[in-house]
This record gives sequence, C-alpha cells and structure tokens, in this order.
Amino acid sequence: MPRGRLSRERSITRIALSILAWLTLASCDNGTARTASTSPRVPPSSSEYAAAFVVGGLSSPLDLTSAPGDTSRVFIVEKTGTIRIWRRGALNARPFLDVSDRVSTGSEQGLLGLAFHPQYASNGRFYVDYTDRSGDTRVVEFTVSANPDSASAIEREILFVDQPYANHNGGQIAFGPDGFLYVALGDGGSAEDPQGNGQNLGTLLGKILRLDVDSGTPYAIPPSNPFVGRAGARGEIWSYGLRNPWRFAFDALTGDMMIGDVGQYAWEEIDYESAGQGGRNYGWRRMEGTHCFPNPPCDPTGLTLPVAEYGHQVGCSVTGGKIYRGPALPELSGVYFYGDYCTGLVRSLRIEGGVATDPHDWTAVLRRRDGGAMQGLSSFGTDGKGELYLVLLGGEVYRLERKP
Repeated sequence: MPRGRLSRERSITRIALSILAWLTLASCDNGTARTASTSPRVPPSSSEYAAAFVVGGLSSPLDLTSAPGDTSRVFIVEKTGTIRIWRRGALNARPFLDVSDRVSTGSEQGLLGLAFHPQYASNGRFYVDYTDRSGDTRVVEFTVSANPDSASAIEREILFVDQPYANHNGGQIAFGPDGFLYVALGDGGSAEDPQGNGQNLGTLLGKILRLDVDSGTPYAIPPSNPFVGRAGARGEIWSYGLRNPWRFAFDALTGDMMIGDVGQYAWEEIDYESAGQGGRNYGWRRMEGTHCFPNPPCDPTGLTLPVAEYGHQVGCSVTGGKIYRGPALPELSGVYFYGDYCTGLVRSLRIEGGVATDPHDWTAVLRRRDGGAMQGLSSFGTDGKGELYLVLLGGEVYRLERKP
C-alpha cells in the first residue's frame, strides 16, 4: 500500500475504532498556531446522503480522475500498473494504459498518480507517476492514440528521483490553475526522516514541485518558483517540510490547495495554501502536525502549521481529499472532504479566511455496501462534472450522492 499505511513504523492494531473522535483545528500566523479543539458534528440532514456503489473488482485502485472537458468517462489508476476507463456503468475490458511490466509494487510503491494536460483535448498528453523496478520515482509523459480509449506507445520521461527507501514516495501529480505540473514527493522514507530531507532545500524529497512541462528539456523551471536563484536550493521546489503528502487538490473555483500529509507516530494533518502562495514550510520534521517532534521544545517560527489534524486514537494515515464543486449537491459547494486509510474515517471542513471551519464527521453516513466503514480509503476523486468519489484499495469505488 502506498504512503506508509502498512510500514514497519506503524502499529495499526493500536487504532481504536472509537466514535469519540476529536479534531484539532488550527490556523497559523507567523508560525503561531491558534488552536481550538472541537468534536466534528454529523452533517446537517445527513440522512439525505449516501455513498453509492459505482464499481468493484478493481486491482488495488488508488486514484480517480477525468480528462478536461470529458463528462462521459472516469479514469481509475490501479496500483499494479494499469489505468482503467469506467463509462456509463461499465469498465472497459482493455486498459487505457498498462505499465505493469515496469512498476514496483511494494506496500507504498506502484503506479501512484495520473494527470491530464489542460489542453488534453487538442494535444492528447497525460502524465503518470510511478516507482520503477528499482523503487525510484519516475514521472512520464504519454500521449493518447487514435483510439481515445487507449494510450499510444509514444512517451517522454519528465522526472527521475532516486528513492533511498521503499516508503514515502508521495505520487500525486496535478496541473494547477496556472497550467504548471505539481508533483508531490515524500521525504525519502524509513522513519523520522533520517536524512533530514523535509527541511533541506537542496533535495527534491519531502517537497511539492512545480514544473513547466511545455518548455525546456525535459521541463523548465517557472521563474516565479519561490526558490529560483537561492544558493543551495532546487528551483523546482514549490513548498517543503512534508513527510509524505498523500493527495493534494486544487479548488476548481479559487485555485487554493489542500494537502493531506501522513504523520509519524501521533498526528495526521491537513495543510492549506492560498492560490499562488508557494514557498511555505509545513514543518516536518521539526513538527508533526502542531506538535514539536519528537519532543518539545521547538521553534515554529516561519512554519505554516496545519489547519486541521487528528490523533492516532481515531486513525493512522490521512488520505487527502477534494473540494466539492459539483452541481448535484450545491449546498456542499466549497466543502473539503478527507479521510483515513486505516479506519475509514471520513470528515469535512470549509476554509474561511484561511481558517478551517464547519467540521463534520461523515463516517457514520458514508458506508460501504456491506455496511462497513470506508477502510482502505486510498483516494478521493472527481469526475468531469465535479462529483465526488471515494476509492478503496480493496477494489471498490463509491460516489457521494443524495438519497432518492
């Protein structure tokens, strides 16, 4: 399983499936957190919503997205190395892309991310992030063939990153509202960031990168990147201080970014970044969430602390989600959904003035078809209309819907 879910540093048996969950909401001003503890509420009129079963029988799915302007298909990424197309209630028999012969499939490895170029309809270009047979990260550009349901053999490697350990590979890639490709990388793995990569601007590990894939060979560094020209720093870096960012998302309306960063021993965090405001240090390994790591004291000066966190009493590995902007449930517009891989926790919040507000716990509302929690929650996704999906590593996909 990608992203630290099953790594040796965790003991999932510690996780209590307690309904007495609590959430700490925090905002940061010059590194000083304003924290208010509260219990997320069950959503108002929660009986109106349900998780509708979409498809099952997939091979370890962990991402779902759509091509720009395409409202008839969704693309489902399988960890084992294939991308499947789901359309009008059925899976295509033939994969859209199959790179299973080149990916490693350890617990946090595999085919991890997919992003379509903003001009995909005209240029046919899309990008994948995977770990190769040696366990290293590769971001590769492919093009669609004459058959819109199948990729061609044309490819171009964009990025190669040596991975010192098998875990904490990140893997999310997405185009921002500025047209640049953002790439999430974990801190290199093991435990406690032994190489100090999170705070080291001289390495790409523990970062979110921002690349111009329409210029340069194989890419150009946007001159507006925050560390361009700084001695000892990699110009590709957009933000840093991340342990293992497992799923970030852009708000389709505002361009703001939300990041789910997997914690070490005690705290899972959600980070917020207003549109275009790169250069932020999210704190790892100086802090885990809003807490000094491994022990106090620590200096939070210059850090951007999370807007939300939760402890390992209720989960063990955050799955960053999506900001809902679909037409079917307009009352939820602007709500950010996120969850936990281990326990199936599903929660939501809104961002108002840079602060997390209106927390709700959807765990009792959004259930699998067998009645269980969304354990194995590997990703959230959206279709071409902006409707929200929940992806389970066990092979199932669900969609948030209003009950009939």
